[in-house]
Amino acid sequence: MAKFATVDDYIAALPENLREVATTLRPIVNAALPGSVEAMYHASPTWSAGEAAGKKLVCLMKAYSSYVTFALWKGQLVDDESGRLEVSAREMAHVKLRSVEDIDADLFAGWLKQARDLEITAVAR
Repeated sequence: MAKFATVDDYIAALPENLREVATTLRPIVNAALPGSVEAMYHASPTWSAGEAAGKKLVCLMKAYSSYVTFALWKGQLVDDESGRLEVSAREMAHVKLRSVEDIDADLFAGWLKQARDLEITAVAR
């Protein structure tokens, strides 16, 4: 994808099916992470627990050709009884969202709160 200045621009440029996933996911993330910073960072929408984009990163969403990845920076440390999170690089874990039916607001909110708390705790050390 091209570089976009804002999350709105990024989402608007997605194909309709992926735009629907992104527009459904976004308010869930914002509600679960009050006070977070939503911004474009490394060409993807990200949410940070800090005051600036790219600091204390909690999660990201990134669109591919047939799905949107929803990833947590410390996702491998998150308690995931559902088994849906897949291991990514470093401490990250993700889930691939192909349609809005793949989104579980309550499950994702729980992951997000854990990931935020892990990030805040890690930074405080």
